[in-house]
Amino acid sequence: MPLPAIAIVGRPNVGKSTLFNRLVGRRRALVKDTPGVTRDRLEGVCRFGAWEARVIDTGGLDLTARADLVAGVRRQVLQAIDAADLLLFVVDAREGLTALDREVGRLLRRIRKPVLLVANKVDSPRQFADLGEVYELGVDPVFPVSAEHGRGVAELLEAVGALLPAGAAGPAEAAPVARLAVVGRPNVGKSSLANAILGEERVLVHPEPGTTRDAVDTLVEIAGRPYLLIDTAGLRRKSRVSQPLERLAAVMARKGLERCDLALVVLDGTEALAAQDLRIAGYAEAAGRGVILVVNKWDLVHAPDQAPARTRELRERLPFLAHAPVVFTSAKTGEGLPRLFEAVEQVAAEFAREVPTSELNQALRKALEARPPAAVRGRTLKVYYATQVGTRPPTFLLFVNDPAALHASYERFLVHRLREAFGFAGSPVRLRLRGRRAGAPR
Repeated sequence: MPLPAIAIVGRPNVGKSTLFNRLVGRRRALVKDTPGVTRDRLEGVCRFGAWEARVIDTGGLDLTARADLVAGVRRQVLQAIDAADLLLFVVDAREGLTALDREVGRLLRRIRKPVLLVANKVDSPRQFADLGEVYELGVDPVFPVSAEHGRGVAELLEAVGALLPAGAAGPAEAAPVARLAVVGRPNVGKSSLANAILGEERVLVHPEPGTTRDAVDTLVEIAGRPYLLIDTAGLRRKSRVSQPLERLAAVMARKGLERCDLALVVLDGTEALAAQDLRIAGYAEAAGRGVILVVNKWDLVHAPDQAPARTRELRERLPFLAHAPVVFTSAKTGEGLPRLFEAVEQVAAEFAREVPTSELNQALRKALEARPPAAVRGRTLKVYYATQVGTRPPTFLLFVNDPAALHASYERFLVHRLREAFGFAGSPVRLRLRGRRAGAPR
């Protein structure tokens, strides 16, 4: 049974994301004292006592602005309200009510769902006397809290638990098979691709670079298996990141990459491969993540038969990802999505693959016989035995005479032969060495 949902709503800059982070117990949403930081819907799980529920953070709701980007944020908020079982209406007790607060209040009164009014930024009991104005919104009772310091949050959660529908005390949702991060530089179509995978406008899409700021997590089912899709902000070159908010967004994007299993590295099919594309692909490989290279906007390429040549270019420019599948897609038309889903399944399976010890040692013996290792500083590598010690990514421990005798080029050769024997498409392969004496018991 799906968990009940709580949506946090209110005008910009009242502390919704701070409250969201407090409820889910970790910093999932960007927080900065600037209106309009949050644009997409963010989700997390809140656990309190015997119940748990999904919590949805939303962008600041402005019912009057006409700008396309603000209208897109408003659309995202209304979708969150529609999906929620309970609403937390947040106002800024320190600043007092504004005309926009009253507009939001009138909207929520028309919605037949439980609403709790949260007066945020109440950092001391002395501020209680200033809450009289908040009652003008016609929502009672009012919960004075300090989301930043945790004051009053327990009392709020007790009230939330009393209003949640049946099922809130059920077991946690099953862990997804794999976490997929959509990464790339700005304006390559990451959010459009995420929406195409999800089959809905889950992430805000706008021509303005940097529209996505938070890492947006969404559960999705692909071929009957659950995954967690993480859409991230575009990663610029460090020299081009000047604003503090951009730096925070870049940090969140890198964290999204670090907590994923598979990275969908999105490239712009209408442009030549940029140096930043290579850096981002290198981040994914260095982090030990499975990688799929997604060449997006392929519908805008007037010669689709260029795919083989583009693949060769990627292999030449990204030799460290020669094992990664290359998929050509169009987020706009849906072209290539079935092949992308197949690649996701394949790489997820290879990322978690276990190799029988006997087959592993047989493959290594063949590799050593085909190309014996050269001496390094007068020492020749001897491999006595190997075993797999981990998955996600596949990691192998080799018992050798001297770990320092393994040259980097020979390590690449051994990994290549393991790939020939067992596949590991899209997945990194890690080798660890441990010294031992020849003839020691195995």
